[in-house]
Amino acid sequence: MRRLTVTTAEARHRLDRFLAERLPDRSRSYLQKLVADGCVRVEGHEKLPKANRPVAAGDVVLVTFPPSVPSTLRPEAIPLDILHEDANLIVIHKPAGMVVHPGAGAREGTLAHAILHHCKDLSGIGGVDRPGIVHRLDKDTSGAIVIAKDDATHRHLAAQFQKRTVEKVYLALVRGRVRAAAGSIDTPLGRDRRQRLRISSRTDRPRDALTHYSVLERLPRHTWLEIRPKTGRTHQIRVHMKMLGHPIAGDPLYGGRTESADDPFAGKRRLALHAFRLSFDHPRTGRRLTCEAPLPADLAVMVQAARESP
Repeated sequence: MRRLTVTTAEARHRLDRFLAERLPDRSRSYLQKLVADGCVRVEGHEKLPKANRPVAAGDVVLVTFPPSVPSTLRPEAIPLDILHEDANLIVIHKPAGMVVHPGAGAREGTLAHAILHHCKDLSGIGGVDRPGIVHRLDKDTSGAIVIAKDDATHRHLAAQFQKRTVEKVYLALVRGRVRAAAGSIDTPLGRDRRQRLRISSRTDRPRDALTHYSVLERLPRHTWLEIRPKTGRTHQIRVHMKMLGHPIAGDPLYGGRTESADDPFAGKRRLALHAFRLSFDHPRTGRRLTCEAPLPADLAVMVQAARESP
C-alpha cells in the first residue's frame, strides 16, 4: 500500500490527476481502474472516491495495488517481425490490419496473442487482455511498438511515455498538397460528444494534444509527411491531419469523401500511416534505444501510385 499526502499546490486536482503525478510509473488508465475497483481510499472518508473527485490539502490518499493477474489469453503461433529483443523488452513491426489487444470484435489473432506465444511470460500490469502492452497503434496503422516482458520494465516505459520523453516518428501520405514546409497542430482532443466512435475537439473531456509535421515530398495530389506527435491521444494524428485540411489517404473514419473516380490507389488502399521510428531509454541499461520499422511494401506501392498520379 502507498500512503500519499496532498500538498497545498496539489489541492483541487482531480484524484486521478493527483495519482498520475505522484505515481508516474503507472499509466493514468491503470490508476483510474484502481479507483473504479475500490483500491483507492481517502483516509477518514468511508465513501469510496471517484476519479474526478477534487483532493484537498492534507488529504491522505491510500492506494492498494492488487497482485498482477496472469493472462488467460490463448497463445497463437502468429509470425512476428522483430526489430529488437532482449531479456526485458521486445520491439515489433506490427503490420496494418492487426489489432494490438483483444476488444470488441477482436477476440483472437491480436498482437497480444502472438507475443504470448513468442515470449511465454509477459508483464501483467496491462491486465489479463493486455499483457506487456505499454502503448498502442491503431489496427490499420503499421510500425514499431514496444512490449514489456516484466513489470519493472513496463512501469519504466509507461513513465517515459507519460513524461513524453519517448520519441515517435511517423510517416504519412495525406490528401492534398500541404503548403507550409513544417508546422504544428496544438488542439485538445477527446471522445466526440455526438459521434462516440470518433475523436474530435468537440468533446466534454478535452485532453491536450500536440502534433508536429514536416513535408518530405509534395506529390501531384498528395503530400508525403514526417509526423512527430508529442502526446499520444487516440487517433491523434488522423484527427489533427483532418483538422489541417489534409486527411490521411485511405482513412475510412476521418477521410471524408472518397478519392476521385480516377483513384490512384485502386486495389492498393490501406491507411497510409506508419510508425517509422521509436526511441526511448532502455529501462535496464539507461542507454537510448532507437528502432526503425522499414516502410511496408503495400504502403510503398501507395506512395508510388501517388507519385505517378496525373
